[in-house]
Amino acid sequence: MAQTTARLKKVGKNFEIIVDLEKALKFKKGESSDRNFLEIDKIFSDSKKGLNASTKDMEEAFGKSEINAVAERIVKEGEILLNQDYRDEEKEKKMNQIVDFLSRSAVDPQTGNPHTPERIRNALSQIQMNLKNIPIEEQIKEIIEKLSKILPIKLETKRIKITIPAIHTGKAYGIINPYKEKENWLSNGDLEVIVSVFAGNQLFSFYDKLNSVTHGSAITEEIKE
Repeated sequence: MAQTTARLKKVGKNFEIIVDLEKALKFKKGESSDRNFLEIDKIFSDSKKGLNASTKDMEEAFGKSEINAVAERIVKEGEILLNQDYRDEEKEKKMNQIVDFLSRSAVDPQTGNPHTPERIRNALSQIQMNLKNIPIEEQIKEIIEKLSKILPIKLETKRIKITIPAIHTGKAYGIINPYKEKENWLSNGDLEVIVSVFAGNQLFSFYDKLNSVTHGSAITEEIKE
């Protein structure tokens, strides 16, 4: 993977390091504990000009001047500059995920038949959808809304009533919140909610996550329209 710059401004001073893009991103996201992302063992004030940050400035900003320790703070707290190749690669990955999701979960409401991946991809290209680097579930409604203007498409939705025991509401809330229509906190601390979830793979994934955090104790009931 290509080299890039990670940078952070603290106490009015600029701090920059040269890193391996992929390793630094994984470390920043918590996907890896590998700290071997530095390409050059230096902390710069301006990497393009080759100007090193002073020990005094590092001590003032980070409370330390040890290179690896400062570099970790820069990656975690600062900005990692992304090159165009990386942006294009991530965009293609997201496009593939969405095409796969829609080809398996969506249908043509006029015929009831699924659309081919090629047809979906072509339609997405036509509407020039700005795909976001967030989970598909959080942007699928917007995608369907724009896509349906040029392609007859729909996702079947299931409405489900769920009762979550009080002991599990903390962990479960983050899972149900993106799908929640309404909620009702019961007198015993249990949470009763109605969610709307797309049928198919997303529904299976939703149930898996919910059962995992509630240890199967959540009571679910599909609401028939």
